[in-house]
Amino acid sequence: MAAKANSPVTAGSIIVPYGHVIGNEKWRGSEISQRLQRKIKLIVEDGLGLVDFHLSNKTCILYVSEADLVAGDEFKRRLVRFRNASSLVGIVIVERTQISDQYFLAVQKLVVLELGMVLLPVANQGEASQLIIQLVREQSKDHNSNPFLRKQCSHLADASVFRTVQQIPGVGKTKALLLLQQFGSIHRLCNASVKELELVVGQTVAQQVYTFFTLCS
Repeated sequence: MAAKANSPVTAGSIIVPYGHVIGNEKWRGSEISQRLQRKIKLIVEDGLGLVDFHLSNKTCILYVSEADLVAGDEFKRRLVRFRNASSLVGIVIVERTQISDQYFLAVQKLVVLELGMVLLPVANQGEASQLIIQLVREQSKDHNSNPFLRKQCSHLADASVFRTVQQIPGVGKTKALLLLQQFGSIHRLCNASVKELELVVGQTVAQQVYTFFTLCS
């Protein structure tokens, strides 16, 4: 379900009522749409362009399916185009399956490290629908407080960065936490020297972390 190359980035002045999701026409009748409609108000519209689902006036979902990952680089161009042309907060949901797992690390580097967007992996459309429902309900708890939306997105970004660092060979949960506590941000971690990294995780893992971020640059 890749977007056409000449699709607009977003509908622009779209207004999303709280507790609702506006979905791209291409998802009409899909499993994810059917599951969403059972729990929340889903409005399907044409003209959303690169955006798959609008959760609020400022937050949207870009969905990368298993088929998108296997098909080639079109989805990458779509994500880059969105990031370069939109002021919306984009959350990228990626289907991570046995077939697509071989592509996942590269996608994770692109989305989190290069584009600075939130990435959330799911196993299938059913899991994705549950995630979207949760996000909509969280945003609806305090619809008068815009700072809440920023806090929610910040939390998701932190979690996404943590999972990315955790995927580096030899790191794991404990060392990922230590690295982020020491350097404070993904930007500082990317620019850390091997010697600086050694003080936190030791020589072997430090070299692996340094190599990982060198390949991303």
